[in-house]
Amino acid sequence: MLNKELKGLSETKTSGLPPVHTWSPPFCGDMNMVIKANGEWFHEGGKINRPAMVTMFSRILWFEEGEYFLVTPVEKVRIQVEDAPFLVTGWQWVETSAGRAIEFITQTEDVLILGVDCDIWLEKFQNEERPYVSMRYGMRALVNRNVFYGIADCLEQVVTAEGSGMGVISAGKSYLLMKDE
Repeated sequence: MLNKELKGLSETKTSGLPPVHTWSPPFCGDMNMVIKANGEWFHEGGKINRPAMVTMFSRILWFEEGEYFLVTPVEKVRIQVEDAPFLVTGWQWVETSAGRAIEFITQTEDVLILGVDCDIWLEKFQNEERPYVSMRYGMRALVNRNVFYGIADCLEQVVTAEGSGMGVISAGKSYLLMKDE
């Protein structure tokens, strides 16, 4: 369904994203593609095992009115997403102009700086509280459990508009993750 426009997109990184926000292709129907709640991508019932393919598709992912689409300049196809389309698989502390910050890396090679490119919060999914970070175009990424546990080792007392408790400070911005009782 997706045309030749995909050719060459697998080389892109976050800084070289295609300008999907400027494309207005017509809706062409549904594609049998599902992004599972654990971050795995499936096409026609089979898992996509090539990370480069997942990364390529992630670069043309678009979120609109609660639905997800793969878009090219000439086509727009709807896909299904069980939870979040991205998965944060790595993190580290980095120095920024706004101070020490957490850098997140997704399974699709997106790099996000907490407090600059994204925010973090906890939200229920199927009776489980899960951590998420914001992404481009109103999308979000699930923070993998091992990444969140690593960040949990760095929790400190914070005060935000939501209250006080344990959280993180990244790029000068405070994030409350566990509210005081």
